[in-house]
Amino acid sequence: MPKEVAAGERRVALVPSVVSKLTEGGFDVVVEAGAGAEAGYPDAQYGEAGAKTVTAAELFGGADGVLKVREPGQGAGGDELEQMREGAVLIGFLQPLTNTDLVKRLVDRRITSFGMEVIPRTTRAQSMDALSSQAVAAGYRGTLAAAESLGKFFPMLITAAGTAAPARVLVLGAGVAGLQAIATARRLGAVVEAYDVRPAVKEEVESLGAKFVQIEVKQEGEGSGSGEYAKELPEETQRKQRELLADRVARADCVITTAAVPGRPAPKLVTEDMVSAMQPGSVIVDLAAETGGNCDLTEPDQIVERHGVTIDGRLNLPSRMPYHASLLYANNVANLLTHLAPEGQLNLDFEDEITAGACITHEGRIVNERVRETIEGAVSA
Repeated sequence: MPKEVAAGERRVALVPSVVSKLTEGGFDVVVEAGAGAEAGYPDAQYGEAGAKTVTAAELFGGADGVLKVREPGQGAGGDELEQMREGAVLIGFLQPLTNTDLVKRLVDRRITSFGMEVIPRTTRAQSMDALSSQAVAAGYRGTLAAAESLGKFFPMLITAAGTAAPARVLVLGAGVAGLQAIATARRLGAVVEAYDVRPAVKEEVESLGAKFVQIEVKQEGEGSGSGEYAKELPEETQRKQRELLADRVARADCVITTAAVPGRPAPKLVTEDMVSAMQPGSVIVDLAAETGGNCDLTEPDQIVERHGVTIDGRLNLPSRMPYHASLLYANNVANLLTHLAPEGQLNLDFEDEITAGACITHEGRIVNERVRETIEGAVSA
């Protein structure tokens, strides 16, 4: 496990408690010195868990497998991918549907790569679902950001000096991040409404104490609940959806947007007209900023003020609470690793849906069908 080199990335792919499980399961674990320091995991704890601390050059040159949070980049010792052994295994968030250059380099280097974001969302793979685990962190942290920026109390407060009404929070998208945002806002005492294009999530929203905003918008082949990936809607349907949401957005003190479609730009749910209709001092936290944002005025990785409304488009919210985000991610990675290498010995079964679904490249070729089609389409275009 190397230290992450992406700017602002404080998470790490393994934590000491998970290292202990891996070493007991037949793996030899080596960790780059200082890799976990920013997440709150010092080298000494890794040593106590059975890991060996090494330099980056020693790690990449000798590892059969490399576990990362983000894709390989430029580290202190140079290009991480170029330092990896040919035929080695790489596991991490690799963005294969958009990072075509990386996929081509993985093929050239004959790296066997597994993308945490393309693991099938099935019951068997639930313990490996890093998109969900990191969405929990993002939903929680995004709600705290909204509460911090809003110049109002979240809960109702009755004092001798007067009564403060509770904040009104609207959550757009009731997937894992959205549900965590709802739960966190409710714990803070806000009045919460939530909208999702999937009517099946109504029960989950209401179980958390929020009101589900019922807008009849048909999604072809819609998923059955919050665990399903959302699908992109036709433009006309998106337009109708925005019209119906306008009044709800205008009445909200905080809008937290979480709608994302894997491999596609985030759907635009909040227009500039909607923002201008909000009360001055209101807040929008856009958790989809990494793929363009759900708000027309979101500027990725920036906090801006438009029409008197604060719009928070900061990226990588899980990295802002790296201790627990790393713990959850490390468990996801370890569960995938032990699935691929029982008792520490790599045994790839491409008849298995998890192995086949998560694998991107193997033996000098792209084996993930969706990634291959995306790259071939980009080349044709």
